[in-house]
Amino acid sequence: MAMAASKPFVLGLTGSIGMGKSAVSGMFRKHNVPVLDADQVVHDLYAPGGAAVEPVSALFPNALVDGGISRPELGKYVINQEENMKKLEGVVHPLVHAERQKFLDKSAEECALVVVLDIPLLYETGAEAGLDAVVVVSTGDATLQKERVCARPNMTEEKFAAILARQVPDEEKRRRANHVVDTACSLEETEAKVVELIKSVAA
Repeated sequence: MAMAASKPFVLGLTGSIGMGKSAVSGMFRKHNVPVLDADQVVHDLYAPGGAAVEPVSALFPNALVDGGISRPELGKYVINQEENMKKLEGVVHPLVHAERQKFLDKSAEECALVVVLDIPLLYETGAEAGLDAVVVVSTGDATLQKERVCARPNMTEEKFAAILARQVPDEEKRRRANHVVDTACSLEETEAKVVELIKSVAA
């Protein structure tokens, strides 16, 4: 009788805008830790042929553009419209959950010791439930964060403030985290911390 695959240690990865979460996610991948990017999952679900296209376009027909769901068009119906947002989440959240389960099952079959779920709005959506630990990426420096974000193309201080208003404050994220990866240092120093973290949770 075949032995059941052992469950990997599941790390949730999050961090406020401009804190370096994408860079840290890449470091986990570089060191052979499987990473599931929640934003990419939604992107794929909304792409032509994606599982969310039919049910979402049934709710919001004008969001269907070129065979896929257009996020800018969809935004017109759900941003600041609580009832519509709940309807959308009722369709999309189960699909995202199913993709996450597939990823975890595959990782267990491949005997991964550690996996990462990269979830930008982890605390905001209550996604910490069911994780073994949460890693928060942070500079610990609001000025540095603002400088990084406002240097991005098409970013304004108003847009930055609106995004921050939707996110749990960085200080609270750090307080609630099991592990904090500091990015107010060189990439090499940050990567060394990531490697140390992988070793400690794999053990």
